[in-house]
Formats: sequence, structure tokens, C-alpha cells
Amino acid sequence: MNKLTNIKSKLLAEQIEEQIYHFILDTPFKVGDKLPNEFILAEKFEVGRSTIREAVRLLAAKGVLEVRHGAGTYVISTTPFDLDPLGLQRIEDKIGLAMDLADVRMLLEPGIAEMAATKATDEDIATLKRLCDVVEQKIKKGEEYMKEDIAFHTAVAASAKNKVLEQLIPVIDTAVMMFVNVTHKKLTNETILTHRAVVDAIADRDPIGARSAMMMHMTYNREMIKKIKKEADR
Repeated sequence: MNKLTNIKSKLLAEQIEEQIYHFILDTPFKVGDKLPNEFILAEKFEVGRSTIREAVRLLAAKGVLEVRHGAGTYVISTTPFDLDPLGLQRIEDKIGLAMDLADVRMLLEPGIAEMAATKATDEDIATLKRLCDVVEQKIKKGEEYMKEDIAFHTAVAASAKNKVLEQLIPVIDTAVMMFVNVTHKKLTNETILTHRAVVDAIADRDPIGARSAMMMHMTYNREMIKKIKKEADR
């Protein structure tokens, strides 16, 4: 196998890795669930078994899957290591964790949006508009949008042009992923409306409007988690 073939094979495995990951989220598989065997996955994703094995290996290296020889492949986490730098996935009470993360986001993100409205460049605003459009399109098509949702909040934080906030972006990313996993995408309409309001305020250089729009977004999130928590406690 020559070098070019190796590169193509690696790129294909990485693409299938992402598709399997979204398959896990969309089904959804819970921690402890067993994945279909590689024959079924190869047929589903229309690739060879060797590509499936490599994609599974990549997900295992990120802490999402565990291959138990003779037993199969199991989901051990729905958050890859690289999106969970604080190790929050190890906390068993996911709903309680989601509530704690929502509280942290309410402290941080409205202020971040306010700063972004004063410091975002034209290029930043173009990126925010594009990501906002992509999230909306994917929601309306019923497609997986977590990756773009995380990218949107990351882009808002990056637009604030604050070196300290840049270090907090992984916490925000983890919070977004945790929220989507816990709520099973129950706030899609609210996400579309509030994302758009945040972008419009930043584009208008309206700091108070940006803070208010992000606070509204966070409030929807927190109230939904609060409702789920009450139902779980019954």
C-alpha cells in the first residue's frame, strides 16, 4: 500500500468515525449499550470492515467506545476526551451536572456575548451568521447539529477577543454537548430564535441586546433541564 493510499484510507476512517459517533448520538445509544457488529456497520456506512475497525479504534482512543474481545463493542461515553478536558463525563448524575453547567453558562455566556458585540470583527460576524444558518438548516431537516451548535458558542467566545475566555471555551463546549445529550434536542425552535437574536445583536454592535439575547438562550436551556430534573426526581 503506497503513501497516498494510506492517507486516503486514514481520511475515510476519520469520516466514518464521525458518522458512527453521530449514529451513537442520534439513535440514541446509552452508556453501556452494545453497538451492532462490524458486518452490520460496514453495510450501513457502505465501507469495508477494515475501515469500520479503524473508525472504532479511533473512537475507543477517545474514550467513546470499548472493544471487549469476544463480547463486542460497547458505548462507554458519549463525550470524547478532547471535548471533556475537565473529566465531567465521569460524573454519574448527568442531569445534576447539566444543571450545574447551565448555571456556569448563565454566569459566563451573556457577558461573553456582550464583549463580542464590541470586539467582533466583520469576519467574526460572518462566521457567526454562517454557523447560525447551518444550525437552523440542520434543525429544520432533522439532522444532527451538535457539532455546529458547539462551533457557534465557540465562535461567540472567540469574538470576545479575551485570552482568559479562550481557555474557558472547552468548558462551554462540554456544557453545550451535555445539554443536547440530556434534553434530546427538545428546544430546537428556541435554539433557532435565540441564536439568531444573539447574532443580530452582535452584528448591530448592541452589547446590551447581545447580553439579553444570550441570557434568554441560557434561560430556556436551564428551565428545560430543571423540568427534566423534576420529572426524574418523581
